[in-house]
Amino acid sequence: MNVLVLNSGSSTLKFRVIDICEEGTNCVMSGLVDCIGGQAVLRLDRGSRSVTPLTREVRDHETAARWMFEHVDRGEVDAVGHRVVHGGATFQEPVRIDATVMAEIEQLSELAPLHNPACLAGIKAAQATLGLEIPMVAVFDTAFHHTMPERAVTYAIPQDLAATYGIRRYGFHGIAHASLVHAYAAHHERSVDTIRAITLHLGNGCSAAAILNGRSVDTSMGFTPLEGLVMGTRSGDIDPAIVGYLVRYAHVSIEQVEQWLNERSGLRGLSGLSQDMRDLLATEKNGDARAGLAIEVFCYRVRKYIGSYLAVLGGADAVIFGGGIGEHASEIRARICDGMDWCGLVLDGERNEKAAGLPAGSAARISRDDARLGAYVVAADEEGWIARDTVACLSGK
Repeated sequence: MNVLVLNSGSSTLKFRVIDICEEGTNCVMSGLVDCIGGQAVLRLDRGSRSVTPLTREVRDHETAARWMFEHVDRGEVDAVGHRVVHGGATFQEPVRIDATVMAEIEQLSELAPLHNPACLAGIKAAQATLGLEIPMVAVFDTAFHHTMPERAVTYAIPQDLAATYGIRRYGFHGIAHASLVHAYAAHHERSVDTIRAITLHLGNGCSAAAILNGRSVDTSMGFTPLEGLVMGTRSGDIDPAIVGYLVRYAHVSIEQVEQWLNERSGLRGLSGLSQDMRDLLATEKNGDARAGLAIEVFCYRVRKYIGSYLAVLGGADAVIFGGGIGEHASEIRARICDGMDWCGLVLDGERNEKAAGLPAGSAARISRDDARLGAYVVAADEEGWIARDTVACLSGK
């Protein structure tokens, strides 16, 4: 079965056509629409043949999806698997998409305003292009974190309010975290249910997860993807009183403050320049103090979560880096781990520099041989994970 996987990020659309069969998986084609919302870039790879990148003004994810379908052979697609960020309490496993499912995903968009609308745009574009006869499956980022215990999902607010309005910690990036820990287990030829690790998905969106026996027991994102680490445009953890304070003294609406926290904060807000870590590293080298502060705050927040999750887990086998920054920014990995020899986390400088361009689903050690706590870079295979879940859902497994 050929499965087209659509993986919508806040400003990207990754896609891959994967042939799933008994012998394994084979990538028929893959690609990425980057920088959605402005002058976007479409990159295509058909097996061993890369296609020259294309550029076009792309205002939203639906436009990006329609552009992508100009280059996908519809006859190659037997099913479509969609990454959906927020599944709430309703969706704890992959589900075949119908009108009811789409309505519930749309209802959850308020809790994931940068993502669920983008996911829906991809679904609608796929249905319009391929027709309703092609089966489609939603695979949810929140599902992996449904194993978290009550103490980790419960906010200390009146529990009648929490129950009435469904307020709890859900966690996100679950597909990525699952892929990271499974790839680490495969690298060591161990069963995933023996793994105790901290996974770090660092990109435009960022989150950390504490993994015990292969299952999520805590994660940095909460009721929405806004909580936790510093991200490209999201603030991460803040004092909740700041929202009311800004409403009263900046004379703006709650919606305006939420937009600031989701779209104007994080690395972009700290630096006043960019949400792209590559830009910030280059600008910092030219003496820009705000870019330097943005990077410092970003790394400090990650390091703080590593320490807290070591306490949650009682130690760990490894710290696993993934995501665009986690996979490719060796300098950021080094800064995050700097000064963590107290817990045995010591990087090997040469290994850290060389850990780049890994094949999807593979892992590379970046810590020293004598480090008590291992550190690894893993190239997450979210699309492969979604494709396999899509086939399993449609086959009733």
